[in-house]
Amino acid sequence: MNVVLLCRVSTNHQDYNRQITELTEFCTHQGWNIEKIFANKVSGAKKNEERTEIQEMIAYIRAHEIDKVVVLEISRLGRNTLEALKVIQTLNEEGICLYVKNYNLETIVNGKVNPVASLICTILLEIASMERLTIAERMTSGRNQYIANCKANGVKMGRPDTYRKSEDAYREQYAKEIALLKKGISLRNVHSITSTSIMTLQKLKARFVA
Repeated sequence: MNVVLLCRVSTNHQDYNRQITELTEFCTHQGWNIEKIFANKVSGAKKNEERTEIQEMIAYIRAHEIDKVVVLEISRLGRNTLEALKVIQTLNEEGICLYVKNYNLETIVNGKVNPVASLICTILLEIASMERLTIAERMTSGRNQYIANCKANGVKMGRPDTYRKSEDAYREQYAKEIALLKKGISLRNVHSITSTSIMTLQKLKARFVA
């Protein structure tokens, strides 16, 4: 039994090594041969075209003799129900089973598409999508509450008044703008070339151009 693993985490602060370790141990116990591991740090809400691990996996399974795609849980396939179902449909068309470990769920059994598994996957994906929306709503609510509390208590938000960018930092960040200004090019033309705001260009001119 030749399989590939599909792992995903949503942010750079997370690590998919736990998924790889757990799935590797499971596949070894089952006697399944892991041909390749596809993993990425990407939001599950993105479209399949934006997820390199999905594109690479589909290309790989079409070029090799693969029996199963193994995921730890259905949300690793994605939190966008439509996009995840597209992947499942592609796997079904290729005759490749999606195995969801935490539910012991197989989309193809004895060479035939398992309709019950397809229904359960759809329900689980909808739940995963709802969880994503709930998290986003909580984050927005928390941010709004924090801003409201700051305003109510007279706490100033943003950079502190003592913040000052160093001259070297300015020169590095706006090297092109400063060079153009020193050549006598007008603020408006420099703005057209660099898209840097006129106000910023005025500060740069006063500070760095004699």
